[in-house]
Amino acid sequence: MNSNQIQEFSIGELVEATGGTIVQGREDSIIHGISTDTRQLAAGNLYIPLKGEHFDGHDFLEEALAKSAGGVLLDAGHAAVSASLSKKAGNCQIILVDDTLKALGNLARFWRRQVGRTVIAITGSSGKTTTKEMTAAILTQNHSVLKTEGNLNNLIGLPLTLLKLNKGHELAIVELGTNSRGEIKRLTEIAEPDIALVTNIGPAHLEGLKTLECVREEKGDLYRTMSKSGLAVFNADDEDITPLRRSWQDRVLTYGVKSPADVTASDIAKWGISGQSFVLNAGSESAVVQLSASGMHNIYNALAAAALSRAAGIGINEISQGLRNFHPVAARFEVHTLPNGAFLVDDTYNANPASVREALKTVQALKGAHRSVVVLGDMLELGDQTELFHEAVGTDAAVTDVGLLFLKGLLSRGIAAGAVKGGLSETKIHFFERSEEIVESILSFVQAGDWILVKGSRRMKMEEVVKNILGQTMA
Repeated sequence: MNSNQIQEFSIGELVEATGGTIVQGREDSIIHGISTDTRQLAAGNLYIPLKGEHFDGHDFLEEALAKSAGGVLLDAGHAAVSASLSKKAGNCQIILVDDTLKALGNLARFWRRQVGRTVIAITGSSGKTTTKEMTAAILTQNHSVLKTEGNLNNLIGLPLTLLKLNKGHELAIVELGTNSRGEIKRLTEIAEPDIALVTNIGPAHLEGLKTLECVREEKGDLYRTMSKSGLAVFNADDEDITPLRRSWQDRVLTYGVKSPADVTASDIAKWGISGQSFVLNAGSESAVVQLSASGMHNIYNALAAAALSRAAGIGINEISQGLRNFHPVAARFEVHTLPNGAFLVDDTYNANPASVREALKTVQALKGAHRSVVVLGDMLELGDQTELFHEAVGTDAAVTDVGLLFLKGLLSRGIAAGAVKGGLSETKIHFFERSEEIVESILSFVQAGDWILVKGSRRMKMEEVVKNILGQTMA
């Protein structure tokens, strides 16, 4: 069975998986593939109409029929259209469910059980994607692996990822993301992971989660909801993880640098722009790891990946080689060397106080005696403490010896205030409304050896600064 095989379900299996009711069709009829978007729907697919803030997939039911959908789900709120739809459906199977989003998740869980492969689940306030990619770099050397692509880590993306799983895969590595209470629990119910990790706990998505304690409870639902026969991986150095570790009484694997752990790093050596190295220790075994990613946060990401791989039965030398093969993920502390010898760090994928702090510390270590220019956009979804978190980041910028601080966004005054409190001169702080202005200013003075860090929340579109700098210097 190859990795592109289309899922096949009987209508009876769909009813079993979703708890739905057949409006039209036969239990032995077969559905070939799943689609939630009529623009991508192929003949024979099951169309699952989902509802969002600005759309309702049920509005496209007739389009699905016109494209010869093999079946459609209807949620209870649209039961009234089932009779009229049946008259137009022809051979299309129609199943009524309580909620189509829940049905999508239940169907993915059913499929995950049918295929029966090892599933590794990763959540945390930061480092999820890099840890996933490092783990994949290790496991794909000798195994067929399915992994989360892009940002498909929510209640739609996770099921769609798991529905790609087939017997040609040996393992799946999935990310679980959240911005409101209860999502991790539901995602864990869908994924049913065999191995689970919370990378860290930090101030992220506080608009929905409100407090750090609520973040810990939300992330901790991964461990609480997974099967007790599973294996939980813990960051031994993160004090905010400790309460979760204490409450887990079953199989466990730990990693860390400062605390005693099952998987540790020693003899850490920095290589500047080329990355860093360390000795990976696991039990009585050790191996040198060469990592083409800078920063202490990436040491932790690598240790997390090593622990997950160890939990999956991978040997230490294979882990070492896999980490050597890893390349930094786009827009996550991705370093570009400009033609004039300056360095541009694209860390624009997202931002929260902890990830900004780590980025600032890493640039400070990399720049040495050279100058740094830090371009920061607003950090969003931080709730009632938004101003305090922005001030704290400003102080972090000051104490990490930032040369110039370029700010964009309505919340950036808080960053400036914190930077001044931290000792940065007001003459080194500049405000901008447009990305083009930032780029024009930077390119007017940047020189060999300078380091430029660009970071901000996704909605701030700070990647435009990076694209414009690269476009004007690399052409």
